Amino acid sequence: MRLFSFFLLIIILPSQIYSQGCCSGGSGSPIAGGASQGVLNYRQVELGGNYQYFSSDKFFTKNKDTTKLFDNLNSNYLYLRVAYGVTKDFTMSVESGYFLNKTLVALNKTDITKSSGFGDLIFFPRYDVYNHKTDSTKTEFTIGLGYKIPIGKHDDSTVVYTDPMGNTYYSTSPPTVQPTNGSNDIIFYTFFFRGYPKKNLRFFANALYIKKGWNSLGQKFGDYANVGLFASTTFFRRIGVTIQAKGEWIDKLQADKNVDMLAFYNIDINSTGGRKFSIVPQISFTQKLFTVYALSEFPLYQYWNGTQVGSQYLFTFGMSYRFSI
Repeated sequence: MRLFSFFLLIIILPSQIYSQGCCSGGSGSPIAGGASQGVLNYRQVELGGNYQYFSSDKFFTKNKDTTKLFDNLNSNYLYLRVAYGVTKDFTMSVESGYFLNKTLVALNKTDITKSSGFGDLIFFPRYDVYNHKTDSTKTEFTIGLGYKIPIGKHDDSTVVYTDPMGNTYYSTSPPTVQPTNGSNDIIFYTFFFRGYPKKNLRFFANALYIKKGWNSLGQKFGDYANVGLFASTTFFRRIGVTIQAKGEWIDKLQADKNVDMLAFYNIDINSTGGRKFSIVPQISFTQKLFTVYALSEFPLYQYWNGTQVGSQYLFTFGMSYRFSI
């Protein structure tokens, strides 16, 4: 039961692929599986990874569908994590990811802007401040403080023109297709778990806040907040089913007063930030210390400032393995 409940904690952080600027978008690397994690046992090691696919061609002006500004935005992302139980109450993890592609397809479907590469390196310690178990209930409360360091490019360029003399001219690619936002960010989170072993029923709640820093281009992407509520049960002792209700909020992008975001980076600051509510069903299969899982996000409500690309399809498939040393 403990293994199953900790597995669920691995996969419930919202992946931060969201709109952050009309025709420019982008938050940098998603932290796929990094927020509401519990602690491992003393000297326990966890190796985990997942694959995430994102695609959208839906645009919103506030909460209304609107005309497409480009054909499609999509990405394929691999995420890896290594965690170690330093004590029975304290766990440290190191996490990172690699974009196989981040691609923006123009309306004419011939102009394509894309990138690939590493995103961010994340150090994520967490501490179990309360853990109480009775014959009928199990209660846990975990807090964490993470730090994200960009290791990929945030100022990659795209060829925009080649003159008759063969001279090539470049412009900075929109943040939508950069592997990272280029800032050092701080991650705050809390997690609460309440389990009823005899009823084979578990409830979760988490709150997450990511404080964004400034990057070298004079950009500060909007801070991000998330609240999630979960209910889960297990069938045949190995198949886990979870339903999540997730609310997200993103602040507007800020710019250095000496940087014209629209002229240099095609970012309309008034078309950044917003909020979203989604339902996320999840399923897992556990065999001893090995677990595989899948989840998909279904947005029920989206409100984006100005006009922005919204969320449409988001799928995650992953696995984790735990052992003691």
